[in-house]
Amino acid sequence: MKLGLIVEGHGEVFAVPILVRRLTQWLAPSVHPEVLLPHRIPRGQLVKEDELRRAIELTARKVGDDGRILVLLDADKDLPCALGPRLLTWARAQRANRTISVVVAQCEYEAWFLTAAESLRGQRGLPASLSAPPQPESIRDAKGWLGKHMPSGYSETIDQPALTSAFDLEAARRADSFDKLVRDMGTLLGVPAPPRP
Repeated sequence: MKLGLIVEGHGEVFAVPILVRRLTQWLAPSVHPEVLLPHRIPRGQLVKEDELRRAIELTARKVGDDGRILVLLDADKDLPCALGPRLLTWARAQRANRTISVVVAQCEYEAWFLTAAESLRGQRGLPASLSAPPQPESIRDAKGWLGKHMPSGYSETIDQPALTSAFDLEAARRADSFDKLVRDMGTLLGVPAPPRP
């Protein structure tokens, strides 16, 4: 089975394949999908119906008949509960014959790191006393929050993949949007996700 990825950011091009492989190893260790290189589309285009449909069509051709597609993007100022279903409707209208998931990170991907902050102590220069802020998914600049706690600041293309390799997946499920990703990955892999802690 091939798994196609559609992402918006430069950091996600490197980070999302790592995250998908980690989630696959955790949820379905006997399943070994071929994770394709992500197709990156800037967010402003990705949220337009014709651009999303074009990306879905291209990715559907790459993954083949039994392939799966994951679209992952940041909500920024949009409501994930509104943006996600709208994008999923467009995606499924383009390719109803593919298993497709759309996951919208509340505010931004890095909010998942904040949710599991304790598991990142000492990583990439983060302090040993690092603690998750209250309501991490409501922080509009999670990248900035991380950067303030890192000696050299936060680099999306360098730090996002590194932190993706290290953060505690179960702890991150406290974030509703990450829990949705876990559940959707279970669906894409054909296995039930474990109960939320």
